[in-house]
Amino acid sequence: MSLDRFYPIFDGPDWLDRTLPLGMKLVQLRIKDAPDADLRRDITRARDLCGRHDAVLVVNDHWRIAIETDCDWVHLGQEDLDEADIPAIRRAGLKLGISTHDHAELNRALALAPDYVALGPVYPTILKKMKWEQQGLDRVTEWKRLVGEVPLVAIGGMNVERAAGAFAAGADIVSAVTDITLNDDPEGRVRQWIEATR
Repeated sequence: MSLDRFYPIFDGPDWLDRTLPLGMKLVQLRIKDAPDADLRRDITRARDLCGRHDAVLVVNDHWRIAIETDCDWVHLGQEDLDEADIPAIRRAGLKLGISTHDHAELNRALALAPDYVALGPVYPTILKKMKWEQQGLDRVTEWKRLVGEVPLVAIGGMNVERAAGAFAAGADIVSAVTDITLNDDPEGRVRQWIEATR
């Protein structure tokens, strides 16, 4: 299965309500610090919304709930990998995306046969404090050479204007967060992203 080239990340299903009707086909739900009952409710709602719009839902971090709610994809950061039961995730049939920031993390990720690898931050990001400097487009090119056929996601400081450069450098998919969520017209920005990536 091939993934869409535009990969927005949202912190709740209300965003999916607003943006899936615009034509998004790949989205990550990243919810931090919520009670299990709320997580299960929101993940289930997001799963159903994506099902109605023929879109792929990737659940960030919460792999147990992703299994319990019959989701198809989970995304894990390096810290999440320390706690996750990868064999259980695979037995449940979930596909797996993994974040990477340096060669050691990439080697660890590739040893797990991921269904995509994410590299970031490509550009400086305001989303969260990171110990890594920006990776830059040369690192995107290097990562693509190292991952081969595995889809490569460029994330961190990405916007519509930078997308073409990331694709030219070797990214298969470009992920965005604040370029949409902090935009004065999020729906309009999603339309611009779709136009720029299809």
